[in-house]
Amino acid sequence: MADTMTHHTDHGTDHHDHGGDEKLWDGGKQPFKASYGKLMMWYFLLSDAFTFAGFLIAYGTLRMSMPTWPIPDFVFSAFPWFTGTLHHKPLLFVTLMTFVLLFSSFTMVRAVQEGHRENKQGVVFWMVLTIIGGIGFLSCQAWEWTTLIKAEHVSVTKNPFSAHTEHGRYLAGDGHEIKAGDTFQPGDSYLIHKHDGEWGNLPYEVLDADGKNMMDDSGNKLVKNQAFGPKAFGALFFFITGFHGFHVLSGVIFLIIICINSATGLYVKRRNGYEMVEKIGLYWHFVDLVWVFVFLVFYLI
Repeated sequence: MADTMTHHTDHGTDHHDHGGDEKLWDGGKQPFKASYGKLMMWYFLLSDAFTFAGFLIAYGTLRMSMPTWPIPDFVFSAFPWFTGTLHHKPLLFVTLMTFVLLFSSFTMVRAVQEGHRENKQGVVFWMVLTIIGGIGFLSCQAWEWTTLIKAEHVSVTKNPFSAHTEHGRYLAGDGHEIKAGDTFQPGDSYLIHKHDGEWGNLPYEVLDADGKNMMDDSGNKLVKNQAFGPKAFGALFFFITGFHGFHVLSGVIFLIIICINSATGLYVKRRNGYEMVEKIGLYWHFVDLVWVFVFLVFYLI
């Protein structure tokens, strides 16, 4: 009898422990205290971060392998409504672009906060401002691309921005300074322009490290034609900034959809703190963070 009772007791204990294990692994607990949707968004952002990191590392590798590279202060110096001597505004326009995008990140934070408070009007208001910021950034990028392509003729296969040093002399690939026929003044653009539909083919005299003319085998002054900058510049710029712009465009589309759903009261019924707004907020902050790295790599270094 005692053995039978002991057997039943042990069996009951085993069953209790087994049931406890099942409770731990039944999927009821949220990992990292995050919902499935937010966890999947983090996984997506992590994989996307690796993609952008690969692109930027490739850019850095190609740039460091080139003997010369365009200086951002001269490539990105245009600003709307300014022409002539006022045209040269180094990095001013891209700074405006960056401010617009970062401000939209702030408005996105406010939209998420209002969602946690279940304030529908607040969510819609701040999301509308975020959408305006995203559209503003895309408009600025469209103007920048148009200027580079149409006015300055940069393409994925041709880079009219020849290399130069800050004090007004062109720099050859071998490190020697070269004196061009239209040597620019410090602060002026060194873009190779088209003349009558043809690219300028300006000769220059090659100087050695002491500033003296270098001679060819016949004893004549060594003269070369003005060279284009590295082709990889345009291809890398348009691809990486375009890939980021595609992310911004996708974000704006999703923001509009979620804003409309919020305005119609769809998320009010769920009573989950407007989690969908928080998820698109994670994506939007990621896009802003990536732009900080793109801005650093392309425009500042």
